[in-house]
Amino acid sequence: MIGIIYFIIIVFANTIGAISGMGGGVLIKPIFDLINVHSVAAISFYSSAAVLTMSIVSTSRQIKNGMSINWIFALNISIGAVIGGFLGNSVFEKILNVFPEENEVQLVQIILTIITLIFSFMYSKGIWKNFGYKSVILKLGSGLVLGFLATLLGIGGGPINVALLMLLFNIPIKHATVYSIVTIFFSQLSKVLAIVLTGDMSRYDLTMLYYIIPAAILGGALGAYVSGKVSDSKVSQIYRFVIILVLIINIYNGWRGF
Repeated sequence: MIGIIYFIIIVFANTIGAISGMGGGVLIKPIFDLINVHSVAAISFYSSAAVLTMSIVSTSRQIKNGMSINWIFALNISIGAVIGGFLGNSVFEKILNVFPEENEVQLVQIILTIITLIFSFMYSKGIWKNFGYKSVILKLGSGLVLGFLATLLGIGGGPINVALLMLLFNIPIKHATVYSIVTIFFSQLSKVLAIVLTGDMSRYDLTMLYYIIPAAILGGALGAYVSGKVSDSKVSQIYRFVIILVLIINIYNGWRGF
């Protein structure tokens, strides 16, 4: 039964995540926390697997839809995202070792997620002016920070990707969503590889992947299809709606758990 519930949640989350560039994990993680069936580590792993699958499907579909990608830009932020992904997963495991009861780990994730959501919401209101930087070092650094947060928080990427890329490099929101998904792909790939190669896989119920992977493929395909049909303004509306929704879920999870 829980597998079917996860399937429905992931299809919905990844569809919205692929349209908005948030990646789905920003919804999957807090909703799975809300259901409270699996451990923090297992939920982070399931979320990463779903988002990684979605990012592959969504990126390939976006390319077929005719979306142009600056591959040099994508490469710069992706290299940073891979390094950040490994660092984020390493810090996550160290915090889990220090606080094996997991409540403290979840609290850290909730607080950091809320901070990034507030930053993203303020940016979406047009409070700050875009910079338009060209620095390669800044692109690498941005990818590193985004990859680090993505794996540490278990949300795959989240709204901060889109907001930070638009703020620093002055790119349109639909392009920012594509580069956000690319960043998510590399950060989650590094996290999943780190777990498979160095982690204890007995912590996870791998039969859940029978529901998670197909749901992620379906959600990614639906999201990419819809993304090709909607305008920038509609993407912005969906983006703000998801931020508010996830803020409410995270605040409730924090209040309920502590």
